[in-house]
Order: sequence, then C-alpha cells, then structure tokens
Amino acid sequence: MFTHAQARRLGVSDRRLYRWRNDGTIDIIGRGIFAQPGLEADFDLIEIAVQAPDAALCLSSALARHGLTDEIPATINIALPRPQRQPRTTAPVTWHRFDEASFGLDRTELAVAPGIIIGLYGRARSVIDAFGLRHLYGHDQATEALRRWLRQHDPNPPSWCAWSAASPPPKPPCARPWRSCCESATHPTNSCSSTPSKGSSTGSPAPSTRTDSS
Repeated sequence: MFTHAQARRLGVSDRRLYRWRNDGTIDIIGRGIFAQPGLEADFDLIEIAVQAPDAALCLSSALARHGLTDEIPATINIALPRPQRQPRTTAPVTWHRFDEASFGLDRTELAVAPGIIIGLYGRARSVIDAFGLRHLYGHDQATEALRRWLRQHDPNPPSWCAWSAASPPPKPPCARPWRSCCESATHPTNSCSSTPSKGSSTGSPAPSTRTDSS
C-alpha cells in the first residue's frame, strides 16, 4: 500500500500510476491511496486512517463496532481533536470536533490493514458520548446502548471519573438514565426510561462537520 505523495517521491509519474490502474496492477482504495489487487480490508477506514491519523470512530459507528446498537450508520462517525481540520475523502464521513483535553480518554486502536490503525472509542466512552450528543442521534439509541453494555459486562455503570474530571461544564447529563438502567439490569422487572428529549433525532445525518462538546 502506498500514497500518491510516496509514489511521486520515488519518481513514479501520474501517467505511470494511471497505466498501472488501467492494466490492473494496482487498485485505488481511497483519495490518493493505492494497493495491490486482492487486499481484503475496509477501504473507507483505510482512507480515513491514512488521511487523518488522529481520527477515532465515535458515536453510532463505535457503538456498532461494540455490538451496542443494531443501527447501521449511513455515514461513518469520526472524531478529531478540535484544532484539526478534516481531510477530503471519498469515504462517507460525518466529522465531529471533540475537546482536545478529553479526546484521548478511552481511545483504543483498531487495525484496518497491515500497518494501518484507526482510533476507536471504547464502550464506556461511546455510551457517554451517545448521551452527551443525544440531541443528534436520539435518546433511545443512548439508552439502548447503555442497557446492552450493562447486560454484556457488569451491572455497574462504566466509570467516568477521569472523563468527568477532564470535561468542561456542563458535565455529561447521564446520571438519571444511568441509574434507571442500572436498576433495570439488577431488577429485570424494571425497564429503562427512553423518553426522547426535545429536539432529539434518530435519523442518520448526511456527511458533514460538527463541533461537539465530548
């Protein structure tokens, strides 16, 4: 796998690249990214990882990776630290700007190809972000993700001590629904409250850029 910039540094002309593409010697797997045919990988995630090394899968895209939602996002939700500008990609991405101070909290890594990794927020962070941005993706998704997290792992809510300390006011509004779902996990006859908040939305947005408070 190589980029257009790497090819140019090695003296490979655009004409030769086009010839290799046309005769099947290479595949174009993203904007300015090439690989030998037969690579089995998610080309969209490769492109994002190469073009934005600090990127992290977040919100519904991260929840889906962790099995905390059945929803399949129409676009890939990607977080960048707030000062950074998003790159141009052919992949369908909704970009989110997260606070730089808390950007690295619960950020893990996902291998998308040999030598290529992309950030992935963990289960706890993904659930917290779903509540914090429930006006974008709906209260129901956040509540269901929390319910699944508790059933799959531990009847205690994910610890948010470090997250809360690093987050600027207001703090993530998760406490009441968290308590409700904790009670539901330990007493199955109860159920989590899932009343949508005013202005909530369950639809998937078109590719865009948002500045968020997570």
